[in-house]
Amino acid sequence: MTRFVQQPDYEGAEFIDLSMAGATFREVDLTGARMRGVVLFNADIDGAIDGLRINGVEIMPLVEAELDRLHPERLRLRPTTPETARDAVDVIEELWHATVRRASALPEEAVYRSVNDEWSLAQTLRHTIFVVDAWYGHAVDLRPNPFHPIGVPASFITNGVEFGIDESAAPTLGEILAVRAERIADLRAYLAQVTQEELDRVRGPNTAIGCPPPAERTAVKCLQVIVNDQWAHVQFANRDLANLEQEYA
Repeated sequence: MTRFVQQPDYEGAEFIDLSMAGATFREVDLTGARMRGVVLFNADIDGAIDGLRINGVEIMPLVEAELDRLHPERLRLRPTTPETARDAVDVIEELWHATVRRASALPEEAVYRSVNDEWSLAQTLRHTIFVVDAWYGHAVDLRPNPFHPIGVPASFITNGVEFGIDESAAPTLGEILAVRAERIADLRAYLAQVTQEELDRVRGPNTAIGCPPPAERTAVKCLQVIVNDQWAHVQFANRDLANLEQEYA
């Protein structure tokens, strides 16, 4: 299959009378894309989507409502107070513990295997470490060097080495889980004593190199990013575990 990687010259381009049947779009920015007269059968889309209209209907409110019906725990992942933030962390930890237990029933190699070119379970867990480092350590606590070397940034972050990511790291599952447990314990300690005023306070940008980019943010908004990213990635992990379970059955 022909691969087109990091070619920004497609911005603003027109694609007319072409077949893209069976194509794969990964980490592609389609903001503002306009599709007219398309044939879209049996497509599978996941990502950050807002304002999408299909045949005149805005889709995301319908998708969000259905996701809430299928996954009622999502209703607990919109924290606005210290109490609901602590509960949201409980939710994601329950989900991840169940997923890791599920993976433990497979051969050890399974946690390091990619399914359909997605992250392995080990890489996904390493990404959740990075997310806590980014949105709590960097954005909330404004630490100068919050990033653990084994964290895995999103693919669009290409300068991770500059703020401490070791791209050659190959930790064991035990090492990954130990670091992740430290990050969650750190987050819980913050939430155990934080006040409503502190959650709602707009803090200035962290000017140290890292992620997310410098901006004024409230802690509560950052916590919402953490728990929702964690929820999304546990869904991806369980999706891929289902394929691995079939393979190893």
